[in-house]
Parts: sequence; structure tokens; C-alpha cells
Amino acid sequence: MRILDILSPTSVKVPLAATEKHAIIDELVDLLATNGLCPDPVSVKRAVWERESQRSTGIGEGLAIPHGKCGGTQGLVLAMGKPAQPIEFGSIDKKPVQLVILLVSPPEKKDEHIQALGKISKIMTSPEFRQRAYTAQTPAELYQLFREAEA
Repeated sequence: MRILDILSPTSVKVPLAATEKHAIIDELVDLLATNGLCPDPVSVKRAVWERESQRSTGIGEGLAIPHGKCGGTQGLVLAMGKPAQPIEFGSIDKKPVQLVILLVSPPEKKDEHIQALGKISKIMTSPEFRQRAYTAQTPAELYQLFREAEA
């Protein structure tokens, strides 16, 4: 699995307009909907928030990967955004989040969902990559970083 197979350049936003966790997740779901990748944004938001209420997806080191499973998407889809300023996300390391990567998949794509989460985590383990991602100034620059990471 490749991240670029499920991430469209138009699903990357730098900077995000929202300044708090709930609004950022909504903004990323709406971005997917605007791009025709999420026909039922209300259900997707509900699914992502149900998952988020179980445990924060702020995984540490400035990264959050909110995710959920919801019918209505053709397959796995990603949206990615960088807040204008780091935000509180309830991360396990108590550090603010500098990059949010939203993953949505149909319920029957459980294995692919887990693979995508693993792939994102693997790419983001590099401190150098994280720093470059957190300082990206445009959607194209952020998207290109992931393209290079998968080359």
C-alpha cells in the first residue's frame, strides 16, 4: 500500500483555518467531501468522533491521525492538514499537534485501514521527515514530502 494511492493533492490543506481539535477534524472531512471523496460527511464525522471519544488519536511527536470506518466511501481516503499554530489534541505525550492526517475507510476494509495507519506511522517516525512536514508552507510542499518518502 502506498499513501499516495489514497491521498489526493487536493486533500492537503496548509494552513488549516480551524484552531481546535473538533473543528480541524470537521474541516478535513469537509475537504474530502468537497473533493467528492466523502458523499456523507455527517456520518464520517460521527464515525471519526466515536473513535476519538474512545482514545485520542494524538499519537505524539506533534502528530495526530484521527480515523474512522464508515460506509459511503468507495475505499480508503486521506486528508491532511497543518494547523497555522500547533494545537492541543489530547496527545499521549501532552505535546501540541502540528500535523493532522485523517483516514476514513469502509468497515469492510479493516486490514487496509490498519496497513494505512502503519504506513503513515512508519513514514512519520523519522525526526527529519517530521520536521520538514511541520515546516511545510504549502499543500504542494507537504504532498511532495510524502511523494519523496514513498519513492
